[in-house]
Amino acid sequence: MAFYHDLKRYRAEDADWIARHLLDLRRDLDAAIVSRRHPNSLIVGSWNIRAFDGGRPRRDESYHYIAEIIDKFDICAIQEIKPDLEPLRRLVRLLGPSWDYFVTDVTSGGPGNSERMAFLYNTNRVIFRNLIGELVVARDQLIEGEQISRTPFFASFQASWFRFTLCSAHIAFKGRDGLSSDELRTREISLIANALRQRARQEDEVYIFLGDMNIDSPDDPTMRALADAGFTTPLFGPTNLAGNRHFDQIAYSGEGRRTTILSSGKFDWRSAVYRPDEAAHYRPIAEKMRGEPYANWDRSYRDWTTHEMSDHLPIWIELMVDYSDDYLKRFVAGAEPEIG
Repeated sequence: MAFYHDLKRYRAEDADWIARHLLDLRRDLDAAIVSRRHPNSLIVGSWNIRAFDGGRPRRDESYHYIAEIIDKFDICAIQEIKPDLEPLRRLVRLLGPSWDYFVTDVTSGGPGNSERMAFLYNTNRVIFRNLIGELVVARDQLIEGEQISRTPFFASFQASWFRFTLCSAHIAFKGRDGLSSDELRTREISLIANALRQRARQEDEVYIFLGDMNIDSPDDPTMRALADAGFTTPLFGPTNLAGNRHFDQIAYSGEGRRTTILSSGKFDWRSAVYRPDEAAHYRPIAEKMRGEPYANWDRSYRDWTTHEMSDHLPIWIELMVDYSDDYLKRFVAGAEPEIG
């Protein structure tokens, strides 16, 4: 459970505001995820948290809201973490002592955008299996002589009976080296997905490829690249705040065993925190942070909130991880177990 003891350090009116919104957020999270969860399942999340935290510093309340959302997952891949690691450490502290994390080095070069990626996981539900790395491609697979723009990050875990490897990626947004944005994204996704598929076959392991893939539509070549590599992808719908781009995806391959998706979804925090009807409350706060007035605050408010929360919605899948009944059926005469 996320920790709230920092509320004691804030001014009474600030603590009141944050606590009220946390209660609203918990209500919405319960309706969307918690109350629908199956017993002994695993919830895997992914969230591109905009420039975390490489722009202006986020407000205290935003850290609490982000932690509250991530706490409803068992493990979460985060993209777009910036070089300063203190914001990430603060987030993990707010998640509580049962949470741990891994984070990559900064991807250098212009396309890398000075970004890191991280896995945050609840140690009460997920065990790290001591394998971690970055996906670096062979010379003959380079894209126009270059590595993938932002190096994919993978690690192996176990939850109950279920062993799996996560690979987080932030696929290129713009084209380069004569390649259009669609061409570059398709090649990056295809390269990563096929490499993971090969590993899944060799290791008899479930691989989950997730992150900000900058996919515009479920019908475009970038999405087909996932299917062509043998990955299954639930339909999350648009995940940008404008509601017209299918940027974020969680795809999985189940080699040698059944991989059962119990549910999946995206979570829209805007009905609970930084609501559209709260623009007037935040205007003086935002103008104080900026140092000057906004010419058109109604237009600027939505963008301002993306720097507090994100311009992406978090997504998640719920997986079956307890196969003990099927295992026991191996020893019952006439019963047919469903796993290999």
